[in-house]
Amino acid sequence: MTSPDTSGFAALRPRLPSPVEEVVDGRFERHGVRLVLKRDDLIHPELIGNKWRKLAPNLAAAAGRTVVTFGGAYSNHLRATAAAGRLLGLRTVGVVRGEELAGRPLNPSLTRCRADGMRLHFVDRATYRRKSEPRILAAILRAADAEEAYVVPEGGSNAEAVRGCRALGAELHGRADAVAVACGTGGTLAGLAAGLAPGQRAMGVPVLKGGFLAADVGALQQQAFGGPRGTWSLDDRFHFGGYARVPGELDSFAADFEHRHGLPVERLYVAKLLYGLVTLAGEGAFPRGTTVAAVVTGRPFP
Repeated sequence: MTSPDTSGFAALRPRLPSPVEEVVDGRFERHGVRLVLKRDDLIHPELIGNKWRKLAPNLAAAAGRTVVTFGGAYSNHLRATAAAGRLLGLRTVGVVRGEELAGRPLNPSLTRCRADGMRLHFVDRATYRRKSEPRILAAILRAADAEEAYVVPEGGSNAEAVRGCRALGAELHGRADAVAVACGTGGTLAGLAAGLAPGQRAMGVPVLKGGFLAADVGALQQQAFGGPRGTWSLDDRFHFGGYARVPGELDSFAADFEHRHGLPVERLYVAKLLYGLVTLAGEGAFPRGTTVAAVVTGRPFP
């Protein structure tokens, strides 16, 4: 169950291990809790955070083949895959949810994907929902003229990605009692928990509503490691209505955190994570003397 050799990506100069920085914040200090940030947003200027950790083993496994992956119109994963394709000279195809978008001007996110050489293929939403079914996937690949491509799932979460994210946990040995990360598809949490030392625990803050992620994380660990690994939990209270929902309360919280600490806060994932941790600290969820590490998986898109 070893990941493909990613040593060929050294030319991209990833900053690994990523830095760990302490944050002095009264909302934690008053409860005897120490907050540190695991700055995965500094790994690479274009392949940021968990995108590096999840994509590198998958791109190695692609072995030069065209890479097909999936996402919505504002997908961080699509942008990262497109950037990786440009940097490594790989052909990429992005299957985008929403056939109606094909005839409209591209938004800034998809514009960046196309500028990085990604070929965009738009599919209707009903088909997109069934993309994991073998027959539907085969039809999508045929329509995209990519039948021989290496397929990376939406969000990049598969067994290769989970094993790649195990290093995140290993880098935090002895640095924190609890490690928290925002979750979309669950791959980062599954790998993080597997890499932590005994006595450490991982916490996931889902950014989508639905309460489905526990089963997905368990399934990913089964695929990657053959069974459960590490201690992990989820808190579903901080999705703020679902993916890409950034109400005024959350935006104000993120702006305040930026002002306090000089850290640009990405709104779709990182803001929800930090909001959740502030809330949990106020609820007394962490015993006094606890060190909590928040994984900063991304930064704001211009």
